[in-house]
Amino acid sequence: MPEQEVPASGKIWRKLAVLGLVLAAIGLPINSLLGYGLLVLAAVLVFNGSVSQDWQRWGGAALLTVVVIAGHLLLPAPRIEEGHNIFIGDGEGAAASSGLPQDAFRQMAAQYAAQYPREPHCEDEAHGCSRISRSASQDGYAFSADGIYGHPAYSRRVTGISFADPVTARFGVVNDLVYNWSDTSTDIQRFSRDRRFWKIFDRFHLKLPLFVMYRFPADFIGSALCWRGNVLWEGADERFAAINHAAMTCQTLQSDDVGRRIIGVSILHNAPLAMQLKSKAMIRVRRALEAGFTILGVGGIILLLVRWSLRRALLPLTLIAGALLIVVLNDALFVGGFRPLDGGDDGLTYEGYGRLIIRHLLAGDWAAALRGEESVYVFTPALRYFRALEGLVFGDTFLGYLSVALALPFLVFALFRRFLPVTWALGFILLFVFVPIGVLFGSSFTLYVKAASRGYADPLAFAAFLAGLILLMPPAAADVRARLTATAGAALLFALAVFTRPNLVLAVGVMLAAAAWFALRQRRFDTLAALVLGFAPILLSPLHNWVFGHALIPFSDNVIRPETMRMLPTDYLWALWELLRFDFAGDHVVRGLRQLAAWLSGPSELLAMIPIHAAANIILVRVGVFGDRFDPWLRSIALAALLQHGIGLCYIVYDRYHLLTWLLTCLVALVWIDAEGLALLKHRFSQWDHRWAKSAGSARIDAAFAKLRAFYGLKDDRDQIVAPVTRRPA
Repeated sequence: MPEQEVPASGKIWRKLAVLGLVLAAIGLPINSLLGYGLLVLAAVLVFNGSVSQDWQRWGGAALLTVVVIAGHLLLPAPRIEEGHNIFIGDGEGAAASSGLPQDAFRQMAAQYAAQYPREPHCEDEAHGCSRISRSASQDGYAFSADGIYGHPAYSRRVTGISFADPVTARFGVVNDLVYNWSDTSTDIQRFSRDRRFWKIFDRFHLKLPLFVMYRFPADFIGSALCWRGNVLWEGADERFAAINHAAMTCQTLQSDDVGRRIIGVSILHNAPLAMQLKSKAMIRVRRALEAGFTILGVGGIILLLVRWSLRRALLPLTLIAGALLIVVLNDALFVGGFRPLDGGDDGLTYEGYGRLIIRHLLAGDWAAALRGEESVYVFTPALRYFRALEGLVFGDTFLGYLSVALALPFLVFALFRRFLPVTWALGFILLFVFVPIGVLFGSSFTLYVKAASRGYADPLAFAAFLAGLILLMPPAAADVRARLTATAGAALLFALAVFTRPNLVLAVGVMLAAAAWFALRQRRFDTLAALVLGFAPILLSPLHNWVFGHALIPFSDNVIRPETMRMLPTDYLWALWELLRFDFAGDHVVRGLRQLAAWLSGPSELLAMIPIHAAANIILVRVGVFGDRFDPWLRSIALAALLQHGIGLCYIVYDRYHLLTWLLTCLVALVWIDAEGLALLKHRFSQWDHRWAKSAGSARIDAAFAKLRAFYGLKDDRDQIVAPVTRRPA
């Protein structure tokens, strides 16, 4: 079958199959920047190119993948056994039950007692110095998602050692749920944060008391282990010599050190731990050989199966580069690192739940894994399961959530290009990613990055909603099979969005109702069936709450708590009654005005933005309620945004809760400006418009955008992409 006759759904499955081969060639977990970079580059080329149907090429790619896997298994770089854990030394019989060498435990316990002395005021919680008790979590060595597939003797197996602060060593245990406390609740701090803007790569410093133990195989004889701080080095009599270095100092590994335990201790704050392994040449060669296998394997798969164009890849690469720049400026450890999340915060709770779900899965306890640590969801449901999946694929990193963040600019561009001229869509997406002016209107990529890096659920929910929205509006020329697949996929993504952030149920309901109405008008009952089947998994949420908690709660039970629901709709009726009685200082009036100000000031929280946001909401009414000339899909989006703004009138106004609402509002406002607003301005200020059209500035701007379109290979022809705003859905 010629390429143009292949159903779109078939093309997608072939692209996913290519990425499956790439994943196999890289190997799980993908927790290195090299492996992740290859995966991202492969995804860009695959989704912007065409995939071969030649079975011989597919056979060659499969054979190459097998060879790469065999190379990884038969010629691996030498691994070092690593065990690490948080160290809390209090408690009766702690030394006997710790599972650690007794001599090493005693020395670490002495450091712990020196750093965290039992003083009388520490027993009084009012002083912010309550004592954290030792538990079984501190016994032995901690679980690491990096070690899921490597069968380590302790926590994980590593090929090298290099960290200037334990925060960069990617110790997953720092985000275990048992350590979810705020710094004001105990004298044991989780970490410190340097907020000076130039501290991009040295912003976080781990304060949790911990240790890391290494056992070297014979391959590393002659390599040098360097460290600053305290190290306990095991001798022939199984006793540990304490070696303290005030500055980075190296010690060569001898044959007697093979198999012995070398423990780096990070407990005393005045002796920060840093470690680095200077491997001998043969080890470096074997690492390079292992990396070379991966690079050649991924490159060969792409060359065999994908036909790609550099021009088509330029815009995706630009957006990825810009997104990574913004991510690094906000939180460099989000790119391949694993920083401790803020104690007492939602992000750490989700991550802690996810790590426990992985452990339940590995133990074969599927019921406990599905329960997700809550019999009735209190925290929004889905992110914990996403965090578990992230650990299974990417180990102790945040690379799964980073992938969601990197996908956001593409989703935003696809949605805006659906309704706007390509020049407008291109200009908006470049501003969205590179210029933070959008924070004033809640339409800046940096806001999503801040929420994602802190581990909140909102960016994942918004990405799922945007992806579902794009799939829900397939081109009129799409074949029936592809449209049904896209519709079912859209409904499934909407279910994921609601499962992740239940407050999106109103917007999702509007879009699904619109899709159902359009299908009924066209007597497309197969489309209705696809919508129902795709959205059906949303029933898993109430089913979970009923099976595990015997409660009839659809999603989470924190929706109407006073700390989250600030103004009920009935409260606004009471406020109206107070106004009618001229009680302008009434409780409901004051609370209502505060809620209105918080909502209309938007994510920027600037009162000066209230008139602009109010005007944007008027545009939503114009397009959604009275906009007969606009695309029905756009009108549905406007109505969805209006309902989401209604949540802002009642619910607590955190910027991250409403980013999607303001983004959709921005889309509708820009389309209205393009279709009606500019015409009104031109009519009102015709002389100024005539002068601007003839000015050199206008010509330079037009030329600049023409060059940008040509550079990225974008055609300024909306009919080749979508119907104009006045066209009805086919």
